[in-house]
Amino acid sequence: MQVQKSFKEDSSYGTLYLVPTPIGNLADMTYRAIDTLRRVDVICAEDTRNTGLLLNHFEIKTRQMSFHEHNAFDKIPDLLDLLKSGKSLAQVSDAGMPSISDPGHDLVKAAIEDKIPVVALPGASAGITALIASGIAPQPHLFYGFLPRKSSQQKAFFKDKYSYPETQIFYESPHRVVSTLANMLDVYGDRQVTLVRELTKLYEEYQRGTISELLAYLADNPLKGECLLIVNGNDGSNPSEEEEALPPLDEVKEKIRAGIKPNQAIKSVAKERNLNRQDLYKSFHELD
Repeated sequence: MQVQKSFKEDSSYGTLYLVPTPIGNLADMTYRAIDTLRRVDVICAEDTRNTGLLLNHFEIKTRQMSFHEHNAFDKIPDLLDLLKSGKSLAQVSDAGMPSISDPGHDLVKAAIEDKIPVVALPGASAGITALIASGIAPQPHLFYGFLPRKSSQQKAFFKDKYSYPETQIFYESPHRVVSTLANMLDVYGDRQVTLVRELTKLYEEYQRGTISELLAYLADNPLKGECLLIVNGNDGSNPSEEEEALPPLDEVKEKIRAGIKPNQAIKSVAKERNLNRQDLYKSFHELD
């Protein structure tokens, strides 16, 4: 058990600040974020070139340190030593909230384990920003971030999430959005979806409709820019392939009528449906 009183403790350690940055529009930077980046001793940046542009715009002179997925394992011990020596750090990603799609979470976990204060500043988050203007129920929702790239892995992912009633939030490359929507249509059926691109930028656009409507629109209007998808949860209106199939016990009986022995039929259906064979066996014999 650990209790952190962020602004009342007198610690010899420095503080790790998680500072959000704009997702496109520099005017979205908060006064507190600017002040924090000026006061800390070091800024841990996902890409020092991108962060450098932000710092120059707001005339922030704080020293940067590169911190990304390829060097996080090596850098974390040094960052912890700095914090323990009383230095305060700010961790930023290229855009939005740190720790969402970058290695910041590993640093957060390590700092907490060493009882170093971790303070998050509120700010821009692409998923939540797009969600509240999507027209799709904002709560409950599930944020998944980036999807698997391979079609087979995507379909397996969607099948696993098919029955979830929550609104789902995904990040996706503009080059893969059409194939992703096609895979989603195959598994989810024709749900309501909102595609958001270039959020907070000059060409910000919301495309709202069913998956099939978006696919038809995108055939004539290729995508450019950063994209994310807000997808309606399962409301029971689009039955999956599994729900349209025969109930497991009826399928067992169909196989038996086709000449397959009962135990072999039960084993076959359990494997195909990913069911517990013993449970299916008990149910079959209780009903017969």
